[in-house]
Amino acid sequence: MKYNIQLVGVGGQGVLLASTVLGSAAVMENMDAAMSEVHGMAQRGGSVQCTVRIGQNVTSPLMAEGEADILLGFEPAETCRNLSCANKDTIIITNVIPVIPVTVSSGLEEYPPVEEILSAVRKNGVRLIAIDANSMAKEAGNAIAANSVLIGAMSAVPGFPIAKEKMLSVLLDRVPTKARDVNLKAFQIGHQAATSILSPQ
Repeated sequence: MKYNIQLVGVGGQGVLLASTVLGSAAVMENMDAAMSEVHGMAQRGGSVQCTVRIGQNVTSPLMAEGEADILLGFEPAETCRNLSCANKDTIIITNVIPVIPVTVSSGLEEYPPVEEILSAVRKNGVRLIAIDANSMAKEAGNAIAANSVLIGAMSAVPGFPIAKEKMLSVLLDRVPTKARDVNLKAFQIGHQAATSILSPQ
């Protein structure tokens, strides 16, 4: 069994922390884990992409186009930009709150309406979990915990090979002690939100 996760976002959103949590939790579950990072001006909000492959006999962090089991997007435009990673069976989880690039805020470019971005994602026939991770993190106590909301949402995906409890344990070990309560709540809120979206109506 091999399970492929593509994480995308911009610098400062916690993409690398999330990938580290996944890799470490997988190893603790006696699985192989391989991770690759591709990022530009991460400190200035540039694109960040990380591939995490877990399972048995995983020897390479490289994933072919269309092989993602999960595409986890921390920013909606970045999620849309990386749709080539997905196939019709991929579950896409994305934060719906954009990070506005300098080129947009300076008037050089326009950021497309988020609903147009989500429509483009849905046209690919994938299962989409679109959540306001920022608001959910604020509900938990701090907007900076949006990445924990998204990690929690991922833990709700049916068939996900890492136990929810193991992911949460590793996450809490990697955040400052004073932030553990907030991140615990954020993780739980994300898990509940994704469970509700995935449940049959």
